[in-house]
This record gives sequence, structure tokens and C-alpha cells, in this order.
Amino acid sequence: MSLAVSTPLDTTSPGNIAARTLAEIDITVPVFDEQATLATSIRALHQHLDEHLQQPWCITIVDNASTDATWAVATALTLELDRVAALHLDAKGRGRALRAAWSSASASVVAYMDVDLSTDLAALGPLVTPLLRGDSDLAVGSRLAPGAQVTRGPKRELISRTYNLILRTVLGSRFTDAQCGFKAVRTDVAKTLLPDIRDEAWFFDTELLVLAERRGLRIHEVPVHWVDDPDSRVAIVPTALADLAGVRRLRRRAQRPVEPPKVPA
Repeated sequence: MSLAVSTPLDTTSPGNIAARTLAEIDITVPVFDEQATLATSIRALHQHLDEHLQQPWCITIVDNASTDATWAVATALTLELDRVAALHLDAKGRGRALRAAWSSASASVVAYMDVDLSTDLAALGPLVTPLLRGDSDLAVGSRLAPGAQVTRGPKRELISRTYNLILRTVLGSRFTDAQCGFKAVRTDVAKTLLPDIRDEAWFFDTELLVLAERRGLRIHEVPVHWVDDPDSRVAIVPTALADLAGVRRLRRRAQRPVEPPKVPA
């Protein structure tokens, strides 16, 4: 049965709202102009979840203002496959997509992955299990942790390692990989962090993790097998500049004096 799914940021769209209501794990897949690969990826993800996850789950596709037929493909998938919902936003931004999906989720755990499925889906179980058990608050896939296997060009490898080194040096971060598109969060934790995350694009991931560390939350890292997508839509230079601006903002934020709690007169 296909019902409507809506958020304050989307237009009403077909989807299985019951799946999102009953799911214990809600997996978000943000997309922008992915008409060529969306159906294949979602069917592969759906099959993997059906075969390997014991808990109730759903997939939430979030279309970020695509200019091609991505939205039509997404809505068709909600009719073809059970436990698939779709949201449409009128503005771009991975962070914006995650905010919309996670804010409206009722599952115990929310997660997300990139539509290209660059990360081996075998890591999904180890990603969500500590959260379901209550052993961790966030779980992140890492391409730089011991045991990870990565296939990508030297340029992207250098950029990734340099960026994460900057985070450790400037912000004192302890996690190894901020930008891997493979993360999960306890939903109650996510909803406490979202109001304080300002970024709506790629820096959303870094800000999420930095704020979680500063609040003493438990972050579990999962080494992943990851293969670079040669058709990646990420514009390296603008994204890098935006990320560096975000790092400066978070550093200034950490340096502000903490206001003492207000005592009622």
C-alpha cells in the first residue's frame, strides 16, 4: 500500500509511510541527479537488507532538487518495493537531506549511505549493531582505520588524509575519517545534535562528529572496504574550501567562553 510521506521541506510524495513508522533502522540515501544509477542501487540495497538485517528496516530516498528524472525514479521505487519511502526537497545539500529524514524518523537508529554504494554493504551490520545494543551513540565507517581496504586515486587519498589531519590538529578530533558516506546514529541522539549543526552540505558530517565528541558521546568506528566512484558529483575544490571555512567556524565556537547557567532570581 502506498501512502504519503511529507516533511515541512518537501512536496507530498508517494511512499510507504508505514515502513518508516514501524522500522527500527531507517536508512537515508540522499540523491541529486542520479536517474541513471538510483534504481539499480536501491534494488541492491533493498536485497541486501532483506537478506541480512533481522530488525525491521526501511530505506528513505531524499531527492535534493534534482533537475533530471531522479524524482520520478524514486517515486516509482516506492511503488515497486516495500519499505521504501521518498522525500523531495527544493534545495540541494547532503546535510539538508539528512536533517529532513532524521528529524522525521521514528526508528531507533538512523543511518545514511551514498547512492553509489562505494562502501561494501557487509559493514552495515557492524555499523548499526553497537547502536541497537546501546553500546555506542554514533557509528561511522572509516577508510583510514586499521583493517580498511580502499581503492581510489592518489589525489583523493591525499586530500582525505590531509583533511582528517587538519581536523586532528586544529580541532583535536580523535575519529579517523570524517567524510565517509556511511554513518549511523541513535535517533534520540541525532535529534539532540541536529539543532546545533549549521551546515546543510558536505561539512554536515564533520560538524556532527565534532559536536558529538565535544559532548562526550561514544563514537564507534568500523573499518570499511571502499571503492571510489569515478562518476562522483563532489566538486573537490569548492567542497574543500567550504570544509575549511567550517573548520574555522568550529574552532571559533570552541574558543568562546562558556556562559554560566542562569540562576532564577
